[in-house]
Amino acid sequence: MRYLMASACMVLFAGCTGLPKGIEPVQGFEIDRYLGKWYEIARLDHSFEQGLSHVSAEYSLRDDGGVAVLNRGYSTEDSAWQEADGKAYFVRNADEGYLKVSFFGPFYGAYVVFELDKPDYQYAFIAGNDRSYLWLLARTPQVDEALKAHFIERAKALGFAADELIFVEQENPPPAD
Repeated sequence: MRYLMASACMVLFAGCTGLPKGIEPVQGFEIDRYLGKWYEIARLDHSFEQGLSHVSAEYSLRDDGGVAVLNRGYSTEDSAWQEADGKAYFVRNADEGYLKVSFFGPFYGAYVVFELDKPDYQYAFIAGNDRSYLWLLARTPQVDEALKAHFIERAKALGFAADELIFVEQENPPPAD
């Protein structure tokens, strides 16, 4: 429940779907190839994810043409899995990695895919509406050191606080609820 409420608060406070200056969404984005499960490899930490390990996001199509979002992570403090259900919609074009996501009512935050492993869709670099939101997602719970190094360098070059990145524990997940 804490994760769900915190995710809602994040969207409320972020509440902006604008692009961070100098960050461009990928073009030629294919939502059908993006759907499915992604593992959070690294992030800039926020209260809504603080203390969570084994974080993942699952994307599926909604009947209204949007994208259903299910974020899941394990709270070691609570010894429990936490989930947040959301929805996302394209901001401009369906072939651009620029969406708005909501976990609470009419309040949306930016979801900007600014690097994507095309054509394989095996990793993605995501930003929010400003440089305090940053994620590395991958199709597998572990990635090689070269990808991590590339992510860190790209984050630094774009002005993110790369020295504050948290690499998410994904090994030995706790039993599902």
